[in-house]
Amino acid sequence: MFNSGKIYGIGVGPGDPDLLTVRAVKVLEKVDVVFAACSTKNDYSHSFDIASGFIRKDCEVVKLGYPMTRDEKVLREAWEKNCEIAYEFLSGGKSAAFLTLGDPLIYSTFGYMMQTMNRLYPEVEFEVVPGITSFQAAAAKSRQVLVESGQNLLLTSGVADPERFAESLGTVDNVVILKAYRNFLELRRTVRDMDKMNVKFYTRLGMEGENIYEDINDVPEKTHYLSLMLLTSKENG
Repeated sequence: MFNSGKIYGIGVGPGDPDLLTVRAVKVLEKVDVVFAACSTKNDYSHSFDIASGFIRKDCEVVKLGYPMTRDEKVLREAWEKNCEIAYEFLSGGKSAAFLTLGDPLIYSTFGYMMQTMNRLYPEVEFEVVPGITSFQAAAAKSRQVLVESGQNLLLTSGVADPERFAESLGTVDNVVILKAYRNFLELRRTVRDMDKMNVKFYTRLGMEGENIYEDINDVPEKTHYLSLMLLTSKENG
């Protein structure tokens, strides 16, 4: 029996429902409530769409709206409001799952939610169920070794400072850039100028409309927000 008042952070993977872990499926079959993050502009949730086939018909589903902004005050208010909503269920003795794309602890809304909940309601118990990341799925799709032997791997975001990113490229062997839609034109220019790595660009992995670009010059200027780049040393082929 699952613990009352406990919340499970579940990584649902990058897009293909087949990539949910056995542990994730077992949790979804047992919890009383499922929380799914969505934009405040609509109630669509990619993570819910991926996991929906494993959620019981009688399980309550609650969409939690998060604004697409970098305004810290607005975001903090949204995190606190959604924690209050979740706590109403948890304090009533229900177990819950919070769905998130990829892994719950990598560039995830769940991370902010867990930290805010720990601050507001420290008695709430958490368990994290790891998920397959988009960059693992991308590497598998291309049969691309991400890192080996004495190499290193940089995991960064398109939101990262462009100058710092350019400096980092000179010190690493291979790179994963998540949220590659942000500052894409600048990212592309930086990568082309460096000319030291093979580049692959992926959008909507495991979903309808999936695209893989072998040539970064072919990528449209306006890319889907579910995008990532893999940069690998030319010495590896």
